[in-house]
Amino acid sequence: MTDGTLEPKNMKRNVFLLAICQALFNTSTGVLLAVAALVGYTLADDKSIATLPQAFQWVSTAVFAIPVAFMMRRIGRRVGFAVSALFGFVGALLAAASIFQGSFWLFACAALFFGGFTAASQHYRFAAAEVSNPEFRSKAISLVIGGGVVAAFVGPEISKWTYNLADEWMESEKFSSVISLIFGSSNINLNGNIFGSSYQFAGTFLVLSIIPVFLILTILAIRFQPVQSEKFDEPARPTSTIISQPIFIVAVLCAAIGWGIMVLMMTATPIAMKSEFGHHEVDAMFVVQWHMVGMFAPSFITGSLISRYGLLNILLVGLLLSATSATTGALGGTIEHFWIANVMVGIGWNFLFVGGTALLTYAYRPSERSRAQGFNDFMVFGVVAIFSGASGWIQSVMGWNVVCYAVTPFIFAVFLAVLWLKLSPTAVPVSLKGRAVQAGK
Repeated sequence: MTDGTLEPKNMKRNVFLLAICQALFNTSTGVLLAVAALVGYTLADDKSIATLPQAFQWVSTAVFAIPVAFMMRRIGRRVGFAVSALFGFVGALLAAASIFQGSFWLFACAALFFGGFTAASQHYRFAAAEVSNPEFRSKAISLVIGGGVVAAFVGPEISKWTYNLADEWMESEKFSSVISLIFGSSNINLNGNIFGSSYQFAGTFLVLSIIPVFLILTILAIRFQPVQSEKFDEPARPTSTIISQPIFIVAVLCAAIGWGIMVLMMTATPIAMKSEFGHHEVDAMFVVQWHMVGMFAPSFITGSLISRYGLLNILLVGLLLSATSATTGALGGTIEHFWIANVMVGIGWNFLFVGGTALLTYAYRPSERSRAQGFNDFMVFGVVAIFSGASGWIQSVMGWNVVCYAVTPFIFAVFLAVLWLKLSPTAVPVSLKGRAVQAGK
């Protein structure tokens, strides 16, 4: 191939900056994981739709997935990432506005903007693969995703630090006057300090709007390949040929179900801890924090594990960890049960997402990259939207145990798919089944 990726300049510097971008993006994600379900639960009259805004976010992510992929190819990664950061900025401000107004549906609208932000941010891992040589590619993907470990601490800490911050701000006559002018005094509560109100998280989203600014500054420092420099030795195949490959199907299944299981359990966790088992919001934030550690911390070794033990073997381990998480969650409702279940599902997600991304790079030619990546994210986040929307309903109507039981058939089905790929003599390169895997080589 001659797409400019075999001998990238400043490879490790670019990967490091992309990891920072991933960390900044996942800081926003960490805040959303920590508080979005709680805000939705408070704003919604019907508690069974409390997680609908998060489902909207994933629907939006799926809808934007293909357009974003083609936009990135036409105008370049730098502009595409910068524009998506502006979506995050607008989404955060709208979320704050929805809380001041007490509007559930405006909060859902804000989630649509976060979806656009998320769709483009999924390409940080693809960008890492593009700026790396084949020998470094699995590790580059892993390290960039691993940048989220910073967010595991920063995101929930922002949630804790800004908890009730808006109430304190509202005690200022100037601040409350500005809010009254923007939203109308009849639409907000000027008394402040109302415990249990979603109003307590308005300051959280105002602070969150600052993060996309830092993200744009980091993006401008990355040296991406020029758009016009891409030339391909092999012609692109029809989309139907690409997506019908067994290796493509299994890669999508691993990422989709890895994400779906994680979102189903994580979205339900804060609601279950608060409404079903009586734990405090701060306890839920603690669990979310360690869930994100489980998601991102393994990334620093996942690439090495893939190289040593084989890509498909790591995918199988990820599925076993996800099954262990569901079993642990169903055993009890203590903080310890929630903590172990969420850490385990986070590690399982990491193995499935990093592994699925690496596996996907074998399914397309450089000339097919935009379509393959776009269709992958469209299908993955379409599934995630369904899981996220179902999470609140399952939790509200049937309870936490059913949430845990619901994921097991999906884990089993994908386990069989990966096992079939591993045992198939011609479906994948032999190197994927054992050791010394170099994604995309």
